[in-house]
Amino acid sequence: MQNPDKNNRLFEQITARLERLSRLEAHNADKDLNTELDKKGINRRDFMKWAGAMTATLALPASFAPLTAKAAEIANRIPVIWLHMAECTGCSESLLRTEDPSIDSVIFDYINLEYHETIMAASGYQAEQNLENAIAKHKGNYILMVEGGIPQGTEYFLTIGANGRTGAEECRHAAEGAAAIFAIGTCSSFGGVQAAYPNPSNAKPLSKIINKPIINVPGCPPSEKNIVGNVMYFIMFGTLPAVDAYNRPTWAYGHRIHDLCERRGHFDAGEFVQSFGDQNAENGFCLYKVGCKGPYTFNNCSKLRFNSHTSWPIQAGHGCIGCSEPNFWDTMSPFEEPIGNRLFHTSYDGIGADKTANTIGTVILAATAVGIAAHAVVSSLVKNKDEQ
Repeated sequence: MQNPDKNNRLFEQITARLERLSRLEAHNADKDLNTELDKKGINRRDFMKWAGAMTATLALPASFAPLTAKAAEIANRIPVIWLHMAECTGCSESLLRTEDPSIDSVIFDYINLEYHETIMAASGYQAEQNLENAIAKHKGNYILMVEGGIPQGTEYFLTIGANGRTGAEECRHAAEGAAAIFAIGTCSSFGGVQAAYPNPSNAKPLSKIINKPIINVPGCPPSEKNIVGNVMYFIMFGTLPAVDAYNRPTWAYGHRIHDLCERRGHFDAGEFVQSFGDQNAENGFCLYKVGCKGPYTFNNCSKLRFNSHTSWPIQAGHGCIGCSEPNFWDTMSPFEEPIGNRLFHTSYDGIGADKTANTIGTVILAATAVGIAAHAVVSSLVKNKDEQ
């Protein structure tokens, strides 16, 4: 149950912070967010619907929606420095290169993005100088976002820029003056494909390179809302959000894919796709037996979706590959085979999800360490639906 007094104090606290920020110098002061949205054909009603959705995503009371809207409108007061390490730039591309710009991507265009190699015009020594100027000018006040894994011990494998600085050196240098640091994407959060076996460059996550608090925003790529939402949170609260054991914000990564999956009912009923393209696939049955890693993956993909929030992998017919989990390239593959108990030992002593997928009809749900292992508790009175 919500505490009204606590919510009122929090509302007043956020209001006071936003008032302070609104008095700061604005980047591109001749622009305002509503005008920028209008240029994209997004009206005020749509913006307030977005603010309501973002408020809910951040696990805040609905009455806080006007504050979320205000935070977006003054987002050009908070400088952002975005560094690229060893990665494919997919996290940036998914946010900035959409054919149908969402409100999230428009806001990211609107913020004071001081440095971002993918979209900046400068190069060479001029780009390096721009980075140094941004770090010096906004010392102690900027948000640092890092995309990509970083070699450790073999730092020379990632040598960048006109001055030949290593990626690790650049991250440590930029992190010194940052007010908040976000590791964007699985590569920066956990090492990603660069850190997959045999990892010849000795790529590591950002948390292994610098010694400051870091919020991991994993995904390959992460949802644009998970990126922008963290910026909104910092603008509103001036601090970092609550995190899970892997330093992921709980408002975004607090539930497993399996918990909120639209096909969950089919899992509980023992209705599984046996092979891609079969009749069960046409019927929208559960994808666990063709490799879905949703039971072991924490993310909000099913709520936020991709492609202008129209779809996501499981809806499109392919199981989750666990891309927001540590070392997923090694631990979640093969991606088209179920994972069972080969990674997660359960109290059912090997009778985990794979065993259950072959035998269950009606499932008795219970809470377990992994969650999905609860489905090992089955009724022997119900026929296997795969045999019907």
